[in-house]
This record gives sequence, structure tokens and C-alpha cells, in this order.
Amino acid sequence: MAATDLAASSSLTGAGVVSVCALLFTVASFWWLNARQGRLKTWEPHAFAAIVHSSTARLRLPLVLHNTGPKPIVVQDLILTFPDEPASHLPLLWVSSPSRLQPAPDEDAKLPAGFVVSGREAQQLFIEFEAPFSGFMPEARDYKVQLQARVGHRKGWRRLLTFTLRAANIIHPDRYTVYKNAPIELTKEDRKRADAALLELLDEHGEASATGERNQRDSPNDDGDTGPGPHT
Repeated sequence: MAATDLAASSSLTGAGVVSVCALLFTVASFWWLNARQGRLKTWEPHAFAAIVHSSTARLRLPLVLHNTGPKPIVVQDLILTFPDEPASHLPLLWVSSPSRLQPAPDEDAKLPAGFVVSGREAQQLFIEFEAPFSGFMPEARDYKVQLQARVGHRKGWRRLLTFTLRAANIIHPDRYTVYKNAPIELTKEDRKRADAALLELLDEHGEASATGERNQRDSPNDDGDTGPGPHT
């Protein structure tokens, strides 16, 4: 009798373990398939559009954002930073969302606005960044760049991607056009033209900054005086 009761108890215990395991597997499967918070994944762009003036610099990137989880992700903002450069290289801010990579005078660019990347889906976007107050004047060299995002389910900026921006390929800085973001071999003539054009922009930027400083020193104060005079 005791042996029979022990066998029955063992059978019930085994059935209970199996039931608990099945329940845990069901809950875990439901969470993984329907409630898990994924992350945004993106890849290095193979091309970019750029224009550089003494007063502004713009970059346009083709981006693909993939949500690895089932829950949607709200993207609130995007910026480009230069982690290895001096603090004077301000982040490039998201200023518009055009419909294509090649800029055109008649294009209808959308203002920056938050968007949603649905669960387990990918979204292709063209994002245009601009340096505020001409904080970015590129030289003809490679830059380490980070793409960062603000997302709805996290606080602060989150790094999405670190890649190399090959500014040496910008051979016509005053023309808003597309360049390959690959280590291509430029001809000597193209390299000289790119170096000269970017150096000219840097010189113009330096002269504009010096002129602004002189004007600020020479500008009259609120009372119409040109500077502090003798006490009377």
C-alpha cells in the first residue's frame, strides 16, 4: 500500500513539473514573439550627398533602420557626432527628410519629425544633417562619425552606428551632389582640386570669423558709444 501511494505521489510530482515547464515555455514564447523590446540596427552608408560653404555644411545619408524585436520603436531625433574631433566640431543636427539621395532644387523635403519602426521590420530613410553655426568644416581626410538616436523607450542619446565618413571624396564642395563613401583612389588632379577647394573654404571661414570678431569689438554699445570713455 505504501509503495502504491509513493508511486502515485511521484507520478503527480512529475506531472506537476511537466505542467510548470509547459507554462513557463508558453509564457516565454509569448514574450519573445510579442512583447520583447528589440533594438534598432543600421549599416554603414555606401554613399552620401554633401555641400560645404563657409557658413554651412550639409550631409545627406541613405539609412536603413531595422527593428530586431516585435514591439514598435519610436525614433524621436537623430544626430551625427565626431567622437575623435575637438569640441569645436559641433554635432550635425537632423534638419530634413528628403525623398531621395540626389539633391534637387524642386524637391519637397519634409521637416524632421518622429517616426515609428514597426516590429521586425526595416525602413529606408534619407536623412539630411546640418552643422549649426558652421561648426563642421571638413578637411580632405577620413572622419570617424557616430550616428545617435533618441528613442521613445529609453532616456538620452543611444549610439546606433559608428562608421568612416570619407570627406576626401568631396571634390566639389560648393555643389550639392552625391559621392561614394568608399576608399576609392582619386586622380592627382581630383585630389589637388579637393584639397584646394576645402582649404579655400577653411580660409574663408577663418576670415569670416575674424571679421565678425572685429565688428563685435567695433560695434557701438546700447547708448550709442563706441567704447568706454573718460569719466566725467
